[in-house]
Amino acid sequence: MLKLASKSERVDIMFIDRDGDEIKVKGPLGENLLDVAHENGIELEGACEGVIACSTCHLVVHPDFYDKIDEGPTEEELDMLDLAYGLTDTSRLGCQVMVTKELDKLVVTVPSVHRDARKE
Repeated sequence: MLKLASKSERVDIMFIDRDGDEIKVKGPLGENLLDVAHENGIELEGACEGVIACSTCHLVVHPDFYDKIDEGPTEEELDMLDLAYGLTDTSRLGCQVMVTKELDKLVVTVPSVHRDARKE
């Protein structure tokens, strides 16, 4: 069970954007990766606004961190991920991954393309 924490507590997160640039940010505990990306000007669409109705916030989690994510993907998230381009064994939807202390120094990659499942 995810314990909510003060948003003043932050961990280091590195996003590797579509161009391969590394962007280091501080992610507030208890916030999802989609919101962290948006708050830091990282291009990650999130067309459905985090309600698991698209795959546009698809991220590839570095393998060293995948098992440190508090909760595994739900069936609903897996269904959306099946529609994502560049799907990997460590793919997750950014709207579904909450920042925790265990994810300090997390590295995630924004795939170079995305698909909006709502438009198909």
